[in-house]
Amino acid sequence: MIVFPMKTSKSLRLLWRLLSLASFTIIALAQTPVAPTSNHDLARLERHLRNIKQLTFGGENAEAYFSADGQRLIFQSKRDGRRCDQIYTMRIDGTDVRLVSTGQGRTTCAYFFPDGQRILYSSTHLAGPECPPPPDYSRGYVWPIYPSYDIFTARADGSDLKRLTDTPGYDAEATISPDGRRIVFTSMRDGDLDIYVMDADGKNVRRLTTELGYDGGAFFSPDGKQIVYRAYHPKTPEEIARYKQRLAENVIEPNVFEIWVMNADGSNKRQVTHLNAASFAPFFFPDGKRIIFSSNVHNPGGRDFDLYMINIDGTGLERITYNDTFDGFPMFSPDGKKLVFASNRNARVRGETNIFIADWVE
Repeated sequence: MIVFPMKTSKSLRLLWRLLSLASFTIIALAQTPVAPTSNHDLARLERHLRNIKQLTFGGENAEAYFSADGQRLIFQSKRDGRRCDQIYTMRIDGTDVRLVSTGQGRTTCAYFFPDGQRILYSSTHLAGPECPPPPDYSRGYVWPIYPSYDIFTARADGSDLKRLTDTPGYDAEATISPDGRRIVFTSMRDGDLDIYVMDADGKNVRRLTTELGYDGGAFFSPDGKQIVYRAYHPKTPEEIARYKQRLAENVIEPNVFEIWVMNADGSNKRQVTHLNAASFAPFFFPDGKRIIFSSNVHNPGGRDFDLYMINIDGTGLERITYNDTFDGFPMFSPDGKKLVFASNRNARVRGETNIFIADWVE
């Protein structure tokens, strides 16, 4: 599960801000508001969200995505005494929670096929039933890139499990085109973290990105003609050396990501954000003209992440959430009326992340 950890105290929050003050960009300064002091202030600032409802309570829950009919969510969760994430589905009111992965290994990045009959997710269970070891955080916060991840499809109840990828190295972060015919995913099969597409049965794999660095977290546009993704491309010799070193350790440092868009065939790549921040989890608005994503641009180098939206041409950046913690992994319902996201708001203990749903207001 890719979740940025919570801060543990007000003093730590202050320290992060002091340490990162020198790197504040003009954009970040212009968009940094006065912190909300009450639920009333928060509701006033978060004007695009109404009727926010918490769907999970306790543990680590994230990356919730709607079914095509908008009635169910698929998400990853560490619960029921399990040591690492498994895949679950539930109704959009938080009821009828069902385990749909094997219960073994670690899983991530689940998604519904458009017909609602099958699901897609990545898992390490073929390498063994135990959770793979966590990364070493002694040199800073990192995301693990487990080589044992492969991509699987199953019926919506978890049965009829089929393996789609079978190559050495990381295969994960898979999502499906609106017509259900193509899967976009991230893989290390050619030595770097790049984006690929394949048919829904795992055949006809094609590489879409080739620039050195991490390209991942991809989603198709509503019409299936474009792909939005997050990327980090090291430039200096020092950045390149550090990236390669960390990649050899099967980790990446999620300190700076920008949001990119390309055509579904990999052509016409263009950078949407230029925030020099950890911007990730992009998803298209239903109109295909805007992108919603999570970023710490208002707290560079820190752990405060909020939701933002931006036009596909890079104009019109607007902050959506103003919570003094982590808000991420946003996705719109197919009709655009609801937004689901993961958040540390209302957390009772350190590390708790829950899933929330809200009505979207333009």
